[in-house]
Order: sequence, then structure tokens, then C-alpha cells
Amino acid sequence: MIKKFFDWLKQPLGLIAAGIVFLAVFSVFAYWLYTTQQAPAQPVPGFPHKTHVAFGIQCLYCHPGASKGPAAGIPSQSKCWGCHNQIVKTRDSALLAPLKDAVLNGESLVWVPVAIVPDFVQFNHRAHIAAGKNCEDCHGDVSQMGIYENPQVFNMGWCLNCHVETAGEDQELLIKLSDCGTCHY
Repeated sequence: MIKKFFDWLKQPLGLIAAGIVFLAVFSVFAYWLYTTQQAPAQPVPGFPHKTHVAFGIQCLYCHPGASKGPAAGIPSQSKCWGCHNQIVKTRDSALLAPLKDAVLNGESLVWVPVAIVPDFVQFNHRAHIAAGKNCEDCHGDVSQMGIYENPQVFNMGWCLNCHVETAGEDQELLIKLSDCGTCHY
């Protein structure tokens, strides 16, 4: 039975069938890959980081947790609305209607995290800021981004390369930064 199948595959019709199956599997894989690379839908669509940075707003103004602890956090709705409520163009913007409605109704917007690491990794923003790292070292040049997108995959190799580069010739620092317990505790 199996020999007959492989003999049939060697025939022109079998080759065409194999090609169709290959294209179908490839298409499903390409679609899966495409959908996993899309930014998740957010409660306020199209948040323009680029515009905010152009107004001189610093990363730590909206993400003050980065200098204080593990999570950078996101600004409170009242902080966002505190600025946008004073700007005529944005106060009545349809794009900001979800924010305005949430603030006025006392509801919370649920944002979907974009820059995440696996649960078995402990990442502390504060330690990185204290070490002199800039936000764009990990998050890319946000001043050129509309909707935030990760410029790279946050995986162990990428983090470890940065730790080794940061340590440079300092062997004591290299041992500390390349120790598993630095990130996995």
C-alpha cells in the first residue's frame, strides 16, 4: 500500500498533488506567522508614540515605574486625559473617545502588553535604568514608531549578549551578569 502511494507520488499527478499539499501547508504556516507578528488590538487604537515623543514627552513621564521597580507600567487614564482634555484637537477626537468615555464613566481600559518576557524570567527595569541603559536600548527608537512594536525578540541570547557587552573586560561584572540567577530567580 505504501509502495503504491510512493509510486503514485512519482507520477505527474502525484507531483502536482504533493505540490498542492506543500503550498497549502506553507500558506497555513505563513498565515500563522503573519498573525503572530501583528500588534494586538488596543482599547485606544493607533496610539502614536512618535507624536508624544515629538512633543518632548520623556519615556519616564508616561512609564515612571521603569525607574522605580520591575515594571515600567503605563500611565493612568487620568494622566492621559489630564493632557488631552486641555488640547482642543484631542478633547473631541473620535480616536480618543474610548479614553474619554472610560475616564468619564470611571471604567478602566485594558491594555494588552506588547513587550513581555516569559514567566520564568525576572526583568527589572530599575536595575537596567540604574546601570545607565536607555529605554531605546531594548525598545528601539520609539520616536519613530506609531504603534509600539518590539524591534527584536526578547530572548535569552539577546539579553545575554547585552550583559556580556556591558561587562566588557570586567570579569567580576561578567560573572554577575552571566549568572543564571541574575534573571532566573
